Amino acid sequence: MNRTVNILVLAVLTTACQEQKKTIDPAPTMTLLPYPETKKGEVIDNHFGTEVPDPYRWLENDTAADTKAWVKAENKVTNHYLAQIPFRDAIYKRLEKLWNYEKFSAPFKEGNYTYFYKNDGLQNQSVLYRQKGDDGEVEVFLDPNTFSEDGTTSLAGIAFSRDGSLVAYQLSEGGSDWRKVVVIQAEDKSVVGDTLMDVKFSGLAWRANDGFYYSSYDKPKEGSTLSGVTDQHKLYFHKLNTPQKEDQLIFGEASMPRRYIGGYLTEDERFLVITAANATSGGELYIQDLSRPGSPIMSVVDNFEKDHAVIDNNGSTLFIYTNLHAPNGKIVTVDAGNPTPENWVDLIPETKNVLNVSTGGGKIFANYLKDATSFVQQYDRSGKLERTIDLPDVGSASGFGAKKEDKELYYSFTSYVYPPTIFRYDIASGESTLYKASGVNFDPTRYESKRVFYTSKDGTKVPLIITYKKGLELTGTNPTLLYGYGGFNISLSPSFSTSNIVLLEQGGVYAVANLRGGGEYGEKWHLAGTKLQKQNVFDDFIAAAEYLISEKYTSSDKLGIAGGSNGGLLVGAAMTQRPELFKVAFPAVGVLDMLRYHKFTAGAGWAYDYGTADDNEEMFQYLYGYSPYHRLKEGTAYPATLVTTADHDDRVVPAHSFKFAARLQAYHGGTNPVLIRIETKAGHGAGKPTAMVIAEQADKWAFFFQNTGTSYITQP
Repeated sequence: MNRTVNILVLAVLTTACQEQKKTIDPAPTMTLLPYPETKKGEVIDNHFGTEVPDPYRWLENDTAADTKAWVKAENKVTNHYLAQIPFRDAIYKRLEKLWNYEKFSAPFKEGNYTYFYKNDGLQNQSVLYRQKGDDGEVEVFLDPNTFSEDGTTSLAGIAFSRDGSLVAYQLSEGGSDWRKVVVIQAEDKSVVGDTLMDVKFSGLAWRANDGFYYSSYDKPKEGSTLSGVTDQHKLYFHKLNTPQKEDQLIFGEASMPRRYIGGYLTEDERFLVITAANATSGGELYIQDLSRPGSPIMSVVDNFEKDHAVIDNNGSTLFIYTNLHAPNGKIVTVDAGNPTPENWVDLIPETKNVLNVSTGGGKIFANYLKDATSFVQQYDRSGKLERTIDLPDVGSASGFGAKKEDKELYYSFTSYVYPPTIFRYDIASGESTLYKASGVNFDPTRYESKRVFYTSKDGTKVPLIITYKKGLELTGTNPTLLYGYGGFNISLSPSFSTSNIVLLEQGGVYAVANLRGGGEYGEKWHLAGTKLQKQNVFDDFIAAAEYLISEKYTSSDKLGIAGGSNGGLLVGAAMTQRPELFKVAFPAVGVLDMLRYHKFTAGAGWAYDYGTADDNEEMFQYLYGYSPYHRLKEGTAYPATLVTTADHDDRVVPAHSFKFAARLQAYHGGTNPVLIRIETKAGHGAGKPTAMVIAEQADKWAFFFQNTGTSYITQP
């Protein structure tokens, strides 16, 4: 080919690429239908002499005809608005294209098979496959896409018997936390016995091939199945081929009620381990030696003050994770015959970094959080450090679990600019090799993440990780989304999001703040954002926004905030305390009525973090002061808001979002749209079908770009 032809070809290719890209501007005007006229009731609660009106109490009845009519009317207003956004369809198509690649889980071995999950690209649910050995024929084992026509029934948990011959798996319908359990023979997938019903917040722990342990509540007698209070968890043993009504109650009853009870076995099936708690932090620990018929359940820890778990055993020696006298966590050993804390011996002492732990191949893997990123060390069972594992980058590593006899294991690594990648790890040599690279269409070399520390209101230094396209100019005009959580000892470590590509490739900024209330710096960091210290979390988030503005990453007119569940509370608090600071707000499945959150499902268990309005007058006044639903002020101009929830959310019931949206629409004094998007046949988030996820993300980004005045450039 001569030079002239080369130039012509280059010109054609350049023109083609230019033609594939198109700039779509936000709509200059948007028609907003009138918000539904939401009726107001006369409900008034009296808290320690303070009268608190709750005019939208009727929306708590999720099964009532008038609530369903309100949901339909609100969705009509929201859908009408979203349909006018000129780049909504282009964003949906872009997300669909980005999502359409094969996704794999790390493999795991059970019996004679190796199992793994795979999604071909746009399948609503990932499929569980298996094969014998490395070269055996791959076959579908369970395909959740066949569980329901619309993909809203998901595989919500699976457990194999020790020899791999029996399988128990959980089904979630419409995203509900209430599950069904089906038992099958692994070899031919034939069903064994009846389906167990009404299982909630449960693992499944096989005892030989006789049956398994599981946990659940009695179905609520008052309120709906989705919103009624569930506060007495119980641990049962289900013997195969017997009716569920004959299942043996192992732990938990009216004489010793516990809100959360879990049961699991050590790998050799010698010990049943029982955890019992009344809140999301702190709990009791019990063991039962199953090698001795009739042995009693023994107390290891008899209070709810700290967190503990048996992670392994060697004969009668127990290996226990604990944060007792060690806010960042440590590993201790003790003999099961006398297992109480005064007999514990440190094996892996506490360090300045927060400890997460797993076991495999007879080793202990200490996965530390170092400024919210992973740092992993391998120890032998005597507590000797064998090596620090060489990770591919700065980010988050997860996995490092295997059976004792395994010679290798798998772990996943990711960051905000490093798509999830699976590595095979040789336990003896410490060598990591690539197993599965991500197939997502994303070039990490074009983007960067950097960690900074900013100063919160009280002088505390808080980490913030900022991700953007290389060469970003700090003009104060970049569309920016700030995300946070800040609660329940949960750490936000770097993770890749396919959805966020849409923001980054438009020159936008994604920022994640590691707020107090989380677990990034251990128990002290967590407690600094709980109960009467909860305002620290909101101050940290607001200070992160102010930092992004002062450093000219963005401005208030280009800044959005997002968070889900406890993070939805965070967004609700931030937007009601500083409405002028943000242009867009996305409170998702949020805890927004802080005076009544404990009246629904297992919400009372969140009191460790929040306290309740029933505790005392000081706690009531504190909650009343920041509760987003009650903080809304008439005539105030609020950010453009898209509240999101789902009708089957039985974790944070949709009433929180319903009531908040109703009052927000009634009080809003500005021109920004304040809308609620209510998904049907979905729950708190887990198991949501791919098509539903893409549609929700497309609506989020369309709403964000429209209301920040950001043009959308289509991608080739």
